Amino acid sequence: MALQKTLFKPGVNREGTDYSNEGGWFDINLVRFRKGLPEKFGGWAKNNLNTFLGTCRALHSWVSLGGTKFLGLGTTFKYYIEEGSSFNDITPIRLTTSAGDVTFAKVGTGDATITVADTAHGAVKNDFVTFSGAASLGGNITATVLNQEYQIATIVNANSYTIEAKDTSGDPVLAAAGDSGNGGSSTVGVYQINVGLDVYVPGTGWGLNGWGEGAFGSVTALSPNNQLRLWTHDNFGENLIMNVRGGGIYQWTENNGVGTRAVDMSGIAGANLVPTVGLQVITSEIDRHLIVLGSDPINEAGSARTGTVDPMLIAFSDQENNLDFEPKITNTAGSLRLSSGSSIIGAVKSRQEILVWTDTAVYSMQFVGPPFTFSVNLINEGTGLVGPKAATTSTSAVYWMGYNNFYAYNGSVQTLPCSVHNYVFNDINLTQSFKINAFTIADKNEVGWFYCSASSNEVDRYVIYNYAEQTWVYGQLSRTAWLDAGIENYPRAVSSGYLYQQEIGFDDDGSPMTNVFIESSDFDIGDGEQFTFIRRIIPDFKFIQDTSENGSVNIVVKTRNFPGDSLTTNSTSAIQSSTQQAYVRGRARQMVLRFESDDDAANNGNLGIGWRLGATRIDIRTDGRR
Repeated sequence: MALQKTLFKPGVNREGTDYSNEGGWFDINLVRFRKGLPEKFGGWAKNNLNTFLGTCRALHSWVSLGGTKFLGLGTTFKYYIEEGSSFNDITPIRLTTSAGDVTFAKVGTGDATITVADTAHGAVKNDFVTFSGAASLGGNITATVLNQEYQIATIVNANSYTIEAKDTSGDPVLAAAGDSGNGGSSTVGVYQINVGLDVYVPGTGWGLNGWGEGAFGSVTALSPNNQLRLWTHDNFGENLIMNVRGGGIYQWTENNGVGTRAVDMSGIAGANLVPTVGLQVITSEIDRHLIVLGSDPINEAGSARTGTVDPMLIAFSDQENNLDFEPKITNTAGSLRLSSGSSIIGAVKSRQEILVWTDTAVYSMQFVGPPFTFSVNLINEGTGLVGPKAATTSTSAVYWMGYNNFYAYNGSVQTLPCSVHNYVFNDINLTQSFKINAFTIADKNEVGWFYCSASSNEVDRYVIYNYAEQTWVYGQLSRTAWLDAGIENYPRAVSSGYLYQQEIGFDDDGSPMTNVFIESSDFDIGDGEQFTFIRRIIPDFKFIQDTSENGSVNIVVKTRNFPGDSLTTNSTSAIQSSTQQAYVRGRARQMVLRFESDDDAANNGNLGIGWRLGATRIDIRTDGRR
């Protein structure tokens, strides 16, 4: 018998077959490569127990001149600023009614449903409205019940909708027989901007609204409130500029505090031809211009904006003045239009330039000073961006996902060789491509993308490229937005209404991280001419962390005789830090080794366990040709 040292090639390769990738890794989840060796992913924990409403798909952090840390979160329903551990609602207001415009009526005794009458309210289902000045309906529906924020339950028609009466704790309040009033003549309704959808709608017609809405055969135009809600945001000084994709441009003023809401920039005193709608906002750092991608143009009279998105138009403000967008000979405001493609998809800031993608091309936008202010150069065609959040800047280059490839830009565009290309692009839901979000983990030299698998309408997968080691991994994890470490010591990400710290410890928010594994491709001796018998394994595991001091990792031996056979599990051995060797039995032409967290351990399982795999030695010999 002889010990055979086995050190598999770094990275996962799914471009061939299990057998053709002999000596490499073929399957993986929640494992990365560092210095060429596999190790378990870092864990995550809730940043705090507070939750926010809606699905968050945008994060942005900054620090005020006074040293206060802020984090902006744009969700399906609202926009929040986190300060400390509190989520402060700064969602803009679109309408405040006059006193008495709003009245109430109960639907029935013993029912919490209340019909709200407000002529031309402009609301959509799930919108938020706050009432004040209302009087009791005469029974259980008191003034305290009515005078609070509500989420609209249903839209009855253009002049009425329903809410579900609740107390200040959120519990339902059922109307009594005495609730016969209408709330009086002093009720004021304050409506927040319309909410968006949690699904991307690629076109118009069927599926855009609920069944029965609109006439048979009618087509509804896409708008910010019937499309996937995506926010973009950037700082102009200490202030935060925000944009709902396809909708308004808003500003939150830091000096006013987190108790105040963002406001429509076009309505701020001194605003001059500020775009009223756009696809993305971004600040040019060096020269201090506010840029609106997909802006509405100025009308022919030069007196106002049209209010309709021009998907290829870029508008920019005067230098140092984000409220002045009127092009004059005395300022640097202006606009330009791209030509390749049909719509601007997204943009990111890079060194001395801003990269702007359409659906078919990528442009470089650079400040050149008066009289042109900015120049835009076409870098490459056929390398469009798959979704507005699918590009990110790392320390080495700008990376993005296209419709069928991954790309990098560092002065020129390069297609990234990808060893998991078919695995990703053959199992991706491109109808929900606008949910793809790119991310970086700078201290691990990683850039990655969260995306929806073919059978899912929500993010459930990731793929990661280590640009220092040029290796690829993939796995299953749902994160709808991500922000790398920088202002904070750890990356932050969001999922299911919570904000998480990432890469902290090795657990899933205090529970064992499950389904952590890496599995080799098939290997054999003598090119499969001989049967192989495996007797024992001498593991080379380093426990990066083992808080229970008795944690374990499993080594699983799988075998088959022919590439077309299914794998058979022959043995599973639990390996601890003190384990010297594991005795196993397996006989076949081809073998596979799988290393996994011991999810079924009798004690603490893989709680608090971090591990790294080195070179495994296998007691292996040929065993005849039968």
